[in-house]
Amino acid sequence: MGEMLSVKNIDVYYGSIHAIKNVSFHVNEGEIVTLIGANGAGKTTTMHAISGLLRPKNGEIIYCGQPIQKMEAHKIIRLGLSQVPEGRRVFSGLTVQQNLTLGAYIRNDGKEAIQDDYDRIFELLPRLKERRNQSAGTLSGGEQQMLAIGRALMCKPKMLLLDEPSMGLSPLLVKEIFRIIRDVNRDGVTVLLVEQNAKMALEIAHRAYVLETGCVKMEGDATELANNIEVRKAYLGC
Repeated sequence: MGEMLSVKNIDVYYGSIHAIKNVSFHVNEGEIVTLIGANGAGKTTTMHAISGLLRPKNGEIIYCGQPIQKMEAHKIIRLGLSQVPEGRRVFSGLTVQQNLTLGAYIRNDGKEAIQDDYDRIFELLPRLKERRNQSAGTLSGGEQQMLAIGRALMCKPKMLLLDEPSMGLSPLLVKEIFRIIRDVNRDGVTVLLVEQNAKMALEIAHRAYVLETGCVKMEGDATELANNIEVRKAYLGC
């Protein structure tokens, strides 16, 4: 497996606040890699820098061999890198079907290919099929998260960025969301996962990085980090 994403020594500022400090990590093709850390550690800021919503002051972000740190977000999506944002951000006044259709707006591979992906997503997320004509704003939090994932998959991404997908969900729905992430990865989509539920994230990830106050403090095999004493005390509650 070759590197799909390489983040090299990036610095990101909010005004005078140095939010991300010389952060480096990589994601290999076919992996699930997770970034874990406390609130304010810089996880979402890192994701926004990768997806083009923030521009690093220094450093380089290479995706599929191409530098993207100065590229606009809509151009990055066209390269096959799609983000599921924190807070879902579905279009509440539109139906489930319309939200999914918006996810495919950049595609030009024909109606048949797009229909195949509708069918694939409805198979992966059967609740969305049941509610395809329902307004997204009337869905439960878990269903909205499923819709946000489905909408991102309609872009036909090579790599999916997931930002806090379990936030605000019941334990049962959290398990369902993580099952979906596993299934998406098995279908060939590389995943970068930002998640405060470190236990669940480390269970499904291949590798992990720990962010603290804008810096990478630890990295390694996800299972090894799950067994690390410092990680267990700080993030796993044991």
